Amino acid sequence: MAIASSCSNATSFLHFSFSLSLSLLFFSATSSTDTIYAESSLSGNQTITSGGGRFVLGFFTPPGSTGTTSFNYYIGIWYDTISVVTPVWVANRATPVTDPTASELKISDDGNLIFLNQFKSIIWSTNVTTIPSSNSIIVAVILDTGNLQLRDESNSSLIFWQSFDHPTDTWLPGAKIGFNKLTSMPQRLTSWKNKVDPSPGLFTLQSDPIGATSQYLLFWNLSKEYWASGIWDGHVFTSVPKMS
Repeated sequence: MAIASSCSNATSFLHFSFSLSLSLLFFSATSSTDTIYAESSLSGNQTITSGGGRFVLGFFTPPGSTGTTSFNYYIGIWYDTISVVTPVWVANRATPVTDPTASELKISDDGNLIFLNQFKSIIWSTNVTTIPSSNSIIVAVILDTGNLQLRDESNSSLIFWQSFDHPTDTWLPGAKIGFNKLTSMPQRLTSWKNKVDPSPGLFTLQSDPIGATSQYLLFWNLSKEYWASGIWDGHVFTSVPKMS
C-alpha cells in the first residue's frame, strides 16, 4: 500500500509539474513586453507594448490600404488605446517590406537596432557609432510617451538613440523639434506622401534651418517657405498672437 501511495503521489507531482511548465510556457509566449533584447526580435504579428499600454511597436499596413491587392508593411509605433492603427512614427518610411513573417527587427552584433527585409538585407538602422562594444547589455524599449529608446539595460539613463530625436510626421508631447548644433541639422516633421504611403511627402515643419532665429517654418519640397511662426518673444510666436 505504501508503494502504491508513493507511486500515486509521484504521478500527481509529475502531472502538477508538467501542467505548471505548460502554463509558464504559455504565459511567456503570450504575455506582452516593452523590450527587445539581443536574443529576440520582432517578426510577423509580434509586437511590444509600453509599460502602461499606451503605445505599440510592430509591423503595420497603412490605414486605408486594405482594398489594395498587395500590402506594404512597415515597422512603426501607434496608439494602443485607439482601435484604428494610428501610426506616430515609422522606421522604414520609403522602404516597405511585403513579407513581414520573413522580415525582422533585431539588435545587431554591434548594438544597433536594425530592420532586415525578407532577403536579409538591412533596410533601416539606428546607425549609432558610439555604442560600447563590451560591458553593456543593449536593449530597445518602447515608453509610454511613444518614444523608442536604444539604451543600456542596467542604466536607463545611458541612451544611445531614441525615436524622439528622429521624428517622422507626428510631434508627440515630450519630444522636441529643434536645431542640432553638433550636426548642423534641424529635426523635421515631414508629411506622408499620401494616406496609404508613409514615405516622405512634400510638406515639412522645422525650426529655422540655420539656427539664427527662434521660429518655426513650413516648407514645400524643402525649398519654398510658405509660413513662418514669427520670433518667440518668451510668451507667444509673434505671427501667432492668438497663442495667448
